[in-house]
Amino acid sequence: MKEGSVVKISGPTVVARDLEGASLYEVVRVGGERLVGEVIRIRGGLATIQVYEETTGLGLGEPVIATGEPLVVELGPGLLGQTFDGIQRPLSALALLSGDFIRRGIAHPALDREKRWDFEPLVRVGDEIDEGRILGAIQETAHLTHRVLAPPGVSGKVVEVKGGKVTVTDDVIVLDDGRRLSPLQRWPVRRRRPFKRRLTPALPFLTGQRVLDCFFPIAVGGAAIIPGGFGTGKTVLEQTLAKFAAADVIVYVGCGERGNEMTEVLTEFPRLVDPRTGTPLMDRTVLVVNTSNMPVAAREASIYTGITIAEYFRDMGHQVALMADSTSRWAEALREISSRLEEMPGEEGFPTYLATRLGTFYERAGRVIPLSGEGEGAVTIVGAVSPPGGDFSEPVTQASLRVSGAFWALSTDLAYRRHFPAIDWVQSFTLYAERLQDWFNEEVGEEWIALREEAMRLLQKERELQEIVQLVGLDAVQDQERVLIESARLIREGFLRQSAFHEVDASCPPAKALWMLRLILHYSQRAALALGDGVSLKAVLAAGLDERLLRLGEVSPGEIEAVGAALMTEIDETLKALART
Repeated sequence: MKEGSVVKISGPTVVARDLEGASLYEVVRVGGERLVGEVIRIRGGLATIQVYEETTGLGLGEPVIATGEPLVVELGPGLLGQTFDGIQRPLSALALLSGDFIRRGIAHPALDREKRWDFEPLVRVGDEIDEGRILGAIQETAHLTHRVLAPPGVSGKVVEVKGGKVTVTDDVIVLDDGRRLSPLQRWPVRRRRPFKRRLTPALPFLTGQRVLDCFFPIAVGGAAIIPGGFGTGKTVLEQTLAKFAAADVIVYVGCGERGNEMTEVLTEFPRLVDPRTGTPLMDRTVLVVNTSNMPVAAREASIYTGITIAEYFRDMGHQVALMADSTSRWAEALREISSRLEEMPGEEGFPTYLATRLGTFYERAGRVIPLSGEGEGAVTIVGAVSPPGGDFSEPVTQASLRVSGAFWALSTDLAYRRHFPAIDWVQSFTLYAERLQDWFNEEVGEEWIALREEAMRLLQKERELQEIVQLVGLDAVQDQERVLIESARLIREGFLRQSAFHEVDASCPPAKALWMLRLILHYSQRAALALGDGVSLKAVLAAGLDERLLRLGEVSPGEIEAVGAALMTEIDETLKALART
């Protein structure tokens, strides 16, 4: 191993000399406490290192030891249910070693070396294997099978197979060239894991949130961003998606978030019940935690650690959702490191390569055929953005907007009015709707797109009418326009608003959403016809049908068809009766 010495210290940035032969992004150990760092620049015989731990007390002349390898993560059985820090140290194990606060320089393997797993081989002696081949299976949880894969770049003839109880480091396959394969893999976090072929994003990533699935859907393997100011519900929305989204595995990255928010995640997630399986939600979740009081450099590592773990489960053929909260804190870490490197600043002091780094991250999403060629897997990325003051024109939001396919803008005004999720239906948009149209037509209903467009038209028309109402008052507006405003209110409060804490309304499948939208728009059309037949607006509103429509979210998915058909008949009969009187 190469050994140098510290010649300069600037916060988390350290400069070392005499590290000839060190590579860019090579991991080093700094000082007597062997702090973890990474080489980020080499110039004139000096290596600049970003340290992933607190550097207070580090002195000049202390040793710097190069490890000869990049920052890597351990991949294998035992990831699910774990909570890691930004460089994949298991926090539960660190707490036993150092107490509530992580001691500097402490190290611990990411995966338990003692736990034994029941390995079922799926290859036999004499089989020829290629990279990505499924070698065997381990039932990691009651509902998820961990497929042990041949690492990328590995192929050969099997000469020995071991099944039964094994640890992650035990050799389970021996090849004819002498290479030994275990369930444990190590992979550099900055390198994308390979796959056989990328697939078209033609399937929806169902979130259970009506405003997203109906108005602004995202495709499986797509990328979405959630920008919003303080208090608009970014974290709650991401946690709701983690619970209800149609994913086999959830990787939740808390990047630079406040400690109390991450404490809530760490205490709530183990208690949450997975609505799909009835088992604890943590059974299909991996948490990567890097709070705002932890070293700033580790924020960047946490993002890469999370996406690499997500790609690993994707390669097994699983659907993975990565929740990154928030990429703004990652960008702030880039800005701080860039300023210490004295690089030319870009807009608002962010480095000029900010857009490239964000693009590299979001491009790792995708729906693919894995190297094994069996089935398909996907990584869907949902990244929260925290623009200062809710200003969506700031650099991080704009750079993320250019590389994501869905823009779920959170509105401070809606949040103050207790409308959650506070998705602004005017500013938000999606690029996936056209690609997903065929799926919705076939699986949900052919009228889905038409109803969606009609609802959007009503909301847009209402916004225009509200400007008039503010000038002349609601009483001066014609009854036909009052019905339109009332219909838009029903869409806003009965369809777009959704309670994350209601047992039934917290998640809504597309079939139920279709019935809700169908009923609201049917009421709007019949009410307008009734006014044309001479019925007064007061009589239409006094019928109380609007209150029934506002409570549709509380109807269970299994009952919505019967309830919806009865309510539609009631709407017709009630308004016809009013027309006859």
